[in-house]
Amino acid sequence: MSGEVVAKKYVKALISSVDLDELENLSIIFDSLSRAFKNKKFKDIILSPEIDNSKKESFLLSIVNSKNSKIENLLKLIVKNGRSADIPEISKVLNHELAIKKNEFDGLLISNQKIDEDDLKDIEQKVSKKLGATIHLKSVVKDYNGLKVEIDDLGVEIALSTDRLKSQLVEHVLKAIN
Repeated sequence: MSGEVVAKKYVKALISSVDLDELENLSIIFDSLSRAFKNKKFKDIILSPEIDNSKKESFLLSIVNSKNSKIENLLKLIVKNGRSADIPEISKVLNHELAIKKNEFDGLLISNQKIDEDDLKDIEQKVSKKLGATIHLKSVVKDYNGLKVEIDDLGVEIALSTDRLKSQLVEHVLKAIN
């Protein structure tokens, strides 16, 4: 079974047993665990077949440092079922489901220059209104000739390319001449 399928099963069970506040708390915890997977030593410990599952459980629980029995039981279950490697995917699916429940999504505003904070907020408001959701955009400078808004959780991409506008303008002028 793929990591995404497993993650969806864990998250589905989780959502049915917790309220929104607990879900947000779980999201924070799984985000931190997911980031920990970028550390080679952490990853080696969690994924090592030579380390006993009870030690992996203790290790994860010491990092999380939560007194919430649901969180503790979930982490124990994940380790017991040999699904520790799926923690980053569980975090990703959990964040996606939380965003849907809150109707609040993160996205990127891509351009070839830094966007002014006031302009960014204005674009956020307009995109939020258009999509009927709260959208938070982060400005990213890339080699893109125009503006592009990407919101992965919604599968939305809105692009305004200056190259495309120029070619359409030339095409329009040529049609007008003919």
